[in-house]
Amino acid sequence: MDISRDLQIEMYRRMVRIREFELAAIDLFKRGQVKGAVHPYIGQEASGVGVCMALRKNDLIAGTHRSHGHNLAKGADPGKMFAEILGKETGYCKGRGGSMHIAAFETGSLGALAVVASGIPIAVGAALGFKMQGQPRVAVPFTGDAGTNTGNWHESLNMASIWDLPVVFVLENNQYGVSTNIRYSTNIDDLSIRARSYGIPGVRVDGFDVLAVYREAVKAIERARSGKGPTLLVTESYRFEGHYAGEPEVYRDRAEVQEYRKKDPIPRFRKELIAEKIAKEDELNTIDNEIQQEMAEAVRFAKESPEPDPATAMDYIYSD
Repeated sequence: MDISRDLQIEMYRRMVRIREFELAAIDLFKRGQVKGAVHPYIGQEASGVGVCMALRKNDLIAGTHRSHGHNLAKGADPGKMFAEILGKETGYCKGRGGSMHIAAFETGSLGALAVVASGIPIAVGAALGFKMQGQPRVAVPFTGDAGTNTGNWHESLNMASIWDLPVVFVLENNQYGVSTNIRYSTNIDDLSIRARSYGIPGVRVDGFDVLAVYREAVKAIERARSGKGPTLLVTESYRFEGHYAGEPEVYRDRAEVQEYRKKDPIPRFRKELIAEKIAKEDELNTIDNEIQQEMAEAVRFAKESPEPDPATAMDYIYSD
């Protein structure tokens, strides 16, 4: 599969955008300016970007508590996201949702959802709507490895399978469900074989390789869009930071983290782009600098945005 130069450059740009956004979010959290917690996506950028770059704008995603990266990969505005994290009126949810509940409908994000695996049935419902309405659209729910041990997982994959719904289930195996390593909660090494229980394809891919993720995502999405039903796509990855910003991380060895950091998807892809003469180092440096300026402006916008009016505290709770 040929992947254009422009697309590869945009993949790099979006991965760097996610990384810089998360670093800034962690800094804001440490300064006590964040309303609530922050769950960094650092280390998993290739997974979200590889999948979302294979989607159309009107395709939908549903996220997790760790979905800053998913939203940015799908095209969300960093300024509105920072505003939401800081609880400001200009945020995507007018400051009501915070870090774990950002819903950027304008880019096709149904929202980040804090409860493990809770976004899966929502995406399946959207896919059912697409099929009933005859729309050539696809829904992609993201979940972590812990999400596969929930009832939402089983019921959603089963329903999507028997009705051939246009869904691609993306399982980002970052090895840990909060502080529990996958080997203590699941008695198989390859989570993609769980797809066999539902009679659908299961694919396992290197989640640190954005091009590998993209290629498999394209195939799974085309399959779903053509009416052939869902696919389970497992991206093997790792979160470099703790479960949340500021976590003591007493449950995993420092040597393990450092070993995984050697697989960092951003410098890896950067080296590939230069080696394959897709981009020059100066060009990528320019992108890095542009993204850093973009993040500084986004944070400034969020900090200068107004707080929600207390008089509107009861607004948006019920539908009119």
